[in-house]
Amino acid sequence: MTAVTHSIPTGDDLDVVPEEGGALDVLRRGLRESPELRAGIAFTLLMAVTTAAGRLIIPILIQQILDRGVTGADGYRPEFVLWSCLVAVVLIAAIAAAGRITYLRLVRAAEAMLYGLRVRAFAHIHELSIADHTDVRRGIFVSRVTSDIEMLAQFAQWGAISWIVNTTIIVGTLGVMAVYSWQLAVLTVLVYFPLIPVLRFLQKRQLAAYDEVRTAVGDTLAEVSESIMGAGVIRAYGLRHRVRTNLHRAVDRQYRAQMRAATFFSLMFSLGDLFGGLVLAAVVGVGVWMGPEWGLEAGTLVAIVFLVNLILSPVQELGEILDQTQTAIASWRKILFLMDQPIEIEEPQAGVCLDPGPVTLDVERVNFSYRSGGTVLHDVDLHIPAGANVAVVGETGSGKTTFAKLLCRLADPTDGRILLNGVDLRDIDRESRRQAVRMVPQDGFLFDTTIAENVRYGREGSSEAAVIGAFARLGLEWWLKRVPAGLGTRVGERGENLSVGERQIVALARAQLADPGLLVLDEATSAVDPETERALSHALHVVAEGRTAVTIAHRLATAEAADLILVFDRGRVVERGSHGQLLSSGGVYSRLYESWLGSTRPGR
Repeated sequence: MTAVTHSIPTGDDLDVVPEEGGALDVLRRGLRESPELRAGIAFTLLMAVTTAAGRLIIPILIQQILDRGVTGADGYRPEFVLWSCLVAVVLIAAIAAAGRITYLRLVRAAEAMLYGLRVRAFAHIHELSIADHTDVRRGIFVSRVTSDIEMLAQFAQWGAISWIVNTTIIVGTLGVMAVYSWQLAVLTVLVYFPLIPVLRFLQKRQLAAYDEVRTAVGDTLAEVSESIMGAGVIRAYGLRHRVRTNLHRAVDRQYRAQMRAATFFSLMFSLGDLFGGLVLAAVVGVGVWMGPEWGLEAGTLVAIVFLVNLILSPVQELGEILDQTQTAIASWRKILFLMDQPIEIEEPQAGVCLDPGPVTLDVERVNFSYRSGGTVLHDVDLHIPAGANVAVVGETGSGKTTFAKLLCRLADPTDGRILLNGVDLRDIDRESRRQAVRMVPQDGFLFDTTIAENVRYGREGSSEAAVIGAFARLGLEWWLKRVPAGLGTRVGERGENLSVGERQIVALARAQLADPGLLVLDEATSAVDPETERALSHALHVVAEGRTAVTIAHRLATAEAADLILVFDRGRVVERGSHGQLLSSGGVYSRLYESWLGSTRPGR
């Protein structure tokens, strides 16, 4: 079996994006990855260009009114002036309508892109191996699908259309100016020309600054998420000062990064105003001085001044547009980098479907390593017959939980393979595998909805009678009658409205309803009251009946009743057998059992 290589950056390195490719490369790649933004783009561009070109009509009409309707050879012509003004009103209304249509179309495309990209990024995160989720802070993933995508939305709704409209205005205005006076058009270009290399210089540094901003935002969200999730521990251990210090440090890094980026924005904004003033002064001064010699009439010169003013606004906006563009590129780069992370757990195109019922489990020379640290599992080789009740024991850090995760294919072995009913886990159809293998984690994770909906996650579409039947089968119907609203009780975020034991009760009912062929249990009865512990112990025994069950046994009383006990030590299966066999051998299990008995004696 070919080894699985872990090539994704470790730890928070997922948030450190290599600066490969420039802004245009990122934009091209981003547009390829966002088909929603390209839908109907040709018509939207046409409307944007029409809107921009329409603004050029007004200076031309002003020139015509002055030169042909006021100061022309025929003198004042009121009818010409009136009709020209009416044409101007109609054109302004048409331009406004075209602008509104263009904006609404772009907003719809931006929202569609936002929706599609967020869904794809969210799905990609959930396809990543458990090793990726172990290495990367949750706040970074949250930042990718929230704030980074929001930055893209702002750019798509305003920045993108501004580039199109403003570029059209600048090019079109220079073209019209050249028709009126090529000399003043050249003068305008010459005065503005030094601004181009300056903006290019600032743009590169601003992009790097915004990369730092997006990284700092991810770090801040990670700190906030951690402080909220650990609020109880923080209060209990008096860690407020430490947590506040870490959060303030993250916020300060974000503030400093934002201020560095703002420095470049302020320079761009002020440079636009400065060069705009220089151009206007140069055109007016030279036009008045040389106008008669160049054959410029009063109306033409006024029109040119209006045209220069048309250029001033796009150039003044250039700093703001570049600022928003840099933010969008930095965000897009990070999202694309996330989407580039390879999916190590590749699902088969036409996978094998398993028959219902207990499964046979074979583990053949399995090794596993996380990206940070050494090998966690070494040459694990074992056979578990269908319907067997297996307990996995060992000290903390011996590899028990990692072994359980591999059985559920939350990650693939670095070497070796795992087979269900003789079929490699990698070759089993995704849905068939999920129906055949279910895991009940130690924390009994619940979603922020009702008890009924949490149990139905085990088998979608189950009736209320089936849900109640799952509790009854486990002997837990009494608990369901005791909770305030029964099945309609909301459990809160992560099930925090329920106790640890109650969350485990709901998780076991969910597993019972799913009726898998292989049930992986991470036993959690050590932090509950005696009554709930007895109920859970009975439920654990019932839920394991009639199927292959692998239980991570923290209490060795659970191991006593198992058909087979696997003893893990430093990532290896060092002993296997029944409780009596292992106890009499005097090995690792015997020492663990004696230690456990000592901890349960009265007075300890």
